[in-house]
Amino acid sequence: MDVICTWVNNSQSNCLNRIISSSSTFASSTGAVCSLARSNLPLLRAMEAAANDSRLGFGKMEFGCKHYRRRCKIRAPCCNEIFYCRHCHNESTSDRHELCRQDVQKVICLVCNTEQPVAQVCSNCGVSMGEYFCNVCKFYDDDLEKGQYHCYDCGICRVGGGENFFHCKKCGSCYSTKLRDKHFCVENSMRHNCPICYEYLFDSLKETSVLKCGHTIHLECFNEMLKHAQRYSCPVCSKSVCDMSKHWRKLDEEIAATIMPEDYRYKVWILCNDCNNVSEVFFHIVGHKCSHCLSYNTRTIANPPTVSTQ
Repeated sequence: MDVICTWVNNSQSNCLNRIISSSSTFASSTGAVCSLARSNLPLLRAMEAAANDSRLGFGKMEFGCKHYRRRCKIRAPCCNEIFYCRHCHNESTSDRHELCRQDVQKVICLVCNTEQPVAQVCSNCGVSMGEYFCNVCKFYDDDLEKGQYHCYDCGICRVGGGENFFHCKKCGSCYSTKLRDKHFCVENSMRHNCPICYEYLFDSLKETSVLKCGHTIHLECFNEMLKHAQRYSCPVCSKSVCDMSKHWRKLDEEIAATIMPEDYRYKVWILCNDCNNVSEVFFHIVGHKCSHCLSYNTRTIANPPTVSTQ
């Protein structure tokens, strides 16, 4: 009996020792794992962040329309129809009504097709619906090379990089910093249609040129006007749009070489489109030179009054 009791006690002791040893080993290994996890925490966080970034960037530049690369469509509140962007809406509507960008409240993720309130990240699949996002304009764009920025004075998003533009309070629009203190201000000059193609300039996607007179025109339309129409004056006010001094000198030479017949040697009143002054000059078929600024950008307004003698 004593032998049996001794064996049982020894067995219990050995079992207890194994349990204690196992517990110590488990505690030791658990501590090692915890220590390993703590030492690799920055790496784990970096891996998690990389996974999140990968998810956010999924489908970048793969979706969109001819106007913008984006991963969502918008629901137009005015007609309750779905479009890629407001330009697609404005171009497709039969009654030609325009969508106010700030009125958009719902978007549809193009990755998972979930309709949701306006936000940059999809609430369902977690992708970024636009690398650039403006909550004011409800605007999305994946192409960051455009240099998008929001101008709070204009009230809309523009491209080209905010550091390259300034907002002219009088003209009511953003202009290149190259024009700061170097342009003629015209009140709300951009809130008009292009004088060539008649597209509204203020929120046009096309690049705009500011003329010396302060009026604005699409750069593409301006170049076409110079190239094909060979017109060198503003379509709005008729002032010269570039330095014409070389051309004026050629006209001087041509007029000097072309003598008018006796019947045409009379004086006329002219108005200069460049300086707005009136001059009395001799009539010539080639042109009339302003006596004040020496420009040939003039127009005849009347013959001088004839003084009758008695």
